[in-house]
Amino acid sequence: MKGRKQKISIYQRPVAQNNRTASESHATGQTFLWITENNLTVHEHRKENGLLEDILSPSNLNAAYKRVKSNHGAAGIDKMEVESLKDYLVGNKDVLIGSILGGKYRPNPTRRVYIPKEDGKQRQLGIPTVVDRVIQQSIAQKLSQVCEPQFSDHSYGFRPRRSTHGALRKCQQYINEGYIYAVDMDLERFFDTVHHNKLIEVLSRTIKDGRVVSLIHKYLNAGVKDGVCFEESHEGVPQGGPLSPLLGNILLGELDRELEKRGHKFVRYADDLVILCKSRRSAERVMESIISFIEKKLFLKVNRNKTKVAYIRDIQFLGYSFYRYKGECRLRVHSKSVEKMKARIRELTSRSNGWGNECRKTALNQYIIGWVQYFKLADIKTLLTTTDAWLRRRLRMVIWKQWKRIRTKVANLVKLGINRYKAYEWANTRKGYWHVANSFILSRTVTDERLRKAGYVFFSDYYKTVRVKC
Repeated sequence: MKGRKQKISIYQRPVAQNNRTASESHATGQTFLWITENNLTVHEHRKENGLLEDILSPSNLNAAYKRVKSNHGAAGIDKMEVESLKDYLVGNKDVLIGSILGGKYRPNPTRRVYIPKEDGKQRQLGIPTVVDRVIQQSIAQKLSQVCEPQFSDHSYGFRPRRSTHGALRKCQQYINEGYIYAVDMDLERFFDTVHHNKLIEVLSRTIKDGRVVSLIHKYLNAGVKDGVCFEESHEGVPQGGPLSPLLGNILLGELDRELEKRGHKFVRYADDLVILCKSRRSAERVMESIISFIEKKLFLKVNRNKTKVAYIRDIQFLGYSFYRYKGECRLRVHSKSVEKMKARIRELTSRSNGWGNECRKTALNQYIIGWVQYFKLADIKTLLTTTDAWLRRRLRMVIWKQWKRIRTKVANLVKLGINRYKAYEWANTRKGYWHVANSFILSRTVTDERLRKAGYVFFSDYYKTVRVKC
């Protein structure tokens, strides 16, 4: 939006003395064990080829801008949209870069957004301004190059060339080796409870340019605006910014190294962790010792109500569950994932959402393709067959309602090959939409093949194409 400007260095928010960033309160000393936030922002002490200069290089900033623009994210507290970002950066890039290099840049608070969770609670997101997203993205791009070689091979979340499917295949490998009991670890509100000082300590072991550590610390302390109310951020990494997944991996990398040192078989995807053992007793011992490490060393909270030891078929990991068939580990879609999928299909095929056929078709096809791509590793042939029959019935129900008037129903049924007398009889039926959708009158007219020709994608049809490839 024209006329709106990102505040670069003049933004000042009231901050208590003990919440200041290192550049404000500890210019040349240590703020925590292993922290070296040396204030190298004075011109005569600035390094020519430091990490901060690499972050602010034209090629890296351009790549960050393109990434932020392609994501089409929401506006932050300044209400600047992604479409206005280019014009702003062209006119203010020199001032912005100079402010960061001079240590005077102050990130804006994030905008608080709530999204519903499956259990009825709400997840808190923090949406940075688009300018801050570009800076965070540029930091993440260079920081990942530094940290990626240090990450564990057991970590799969938010990393290049790694995915949920890789994590699931690794679980299958361990289960086939006889590790059939799992510690299903649940970190309570992980991103909201990250201990800032511990994270800065871990960062400082790898990042030797204290200016970068200081800039990240400023983002952690930027605060949140919920409506018109400002909240200071004493802990947590706001979800919604490009930096939060990487910072989460950096902190939990400490947990990965501890588990590797102890020789455990485990798989971690972001804050979802499964530790696999050969017996229930050993799994219970591992659970108690690892909970102690997480809470006492990483200062994170473990949800003891959800953390459990269970046989592999009784756990849920990344929407999947496991079972053994003829000694081999196989995957199935967890029941909660099936319920979630059906709830979404009901929403997309609602008779009263006011969507046109093209809008419904596009949204439905996109969801089906994405769902099958994600769950294609599971044994889902029977599930998809029954789901498709249910989906087609819902589509016929929507179509029957769209015809509305009796004369429209008669005309369409006759056009599709039904005897006029029979068409008139069904057009005047008092039975409900759901009942008629399962009748022979619609199965003979609105056939499966006609729905396919109309452009609808079905689970089974798409699964046949991707199953061959995987």
